[in-house]
Amino acid sequence: MTRITSSLHRPIAILLLALFTLSACESVGNRAAPISYTEQSTSDLLESTPEYLVGPLDQLQVFVWRAPELSSDVIVRPDGRISTPLVEDMLAAGKSPTQLARDLEVVLAEYVKSPEVTVIVSQFSSTFDQQVRVLGEAQRPVALPYQAGMTVLDVMVAVGGLTEFAAGNKAVLIRGRGGDRKSYRLKLDDLMRKADVRANVPVAPGDVILIPESIF
Repeated sequence: MTRITSSLHRPIAILLLALFTLSACESVGNRAAPISYTEQSTSDLLESTPEYLVGPLDQLQVFVWRAPELSSDVIVRPDGRISTPLVEDMLAAGKSPTQLARDLEVVLAEYVKSPEVTVIVSQFSSTFDQQVRVLGEAQRPVALPYQAGMTVLDVMVAVGGLTEFAAGNKAVLIRGRGGDRKSYRLKLDDLMRKADVRANVPVAPGDVILIPESIF
């Protein structure tokens, strides 16, 4: 009986160790405060799809309809700003591509009648808060740049799927930072090995997916 109980607690211990390590990494120079995690229903993850926020060193395509001379490809500078024809030093970092397009239209309206601008992120250089990280029993545990509309399936394909030792249905998605963190149980075995699309849910910038090892 003692051996069985100990084996059942093994994946829990691994998960708690990973959470402690993650918390410690985010508290450089400060003593980490205890954090409690409350498991939430994955249905909560379906309520909204967050937008990608432009970051420094992202490459953007700025297209101005019927004004090719005002369209350009630009790289967001380290200070978070961009310059395009007729627009100098506009803050881009921290804005969604749609919001940035509207801000460019306001400035261009001084020179062009009813400008219509589209901003496309052609290459991502995400900051820490714009990444999705995968830890544990994935084929290639990595940090991935978040992209609008990204789901758990997209993430798992990018990391090469689960290892043979993964306890996929005991995986956890951690969302938020500090005391605002929430955890959501994922069913990665159902998603990856049984092709159950009901187990696929959206991810958000800054999410962390923890995949424990199976006890068998």
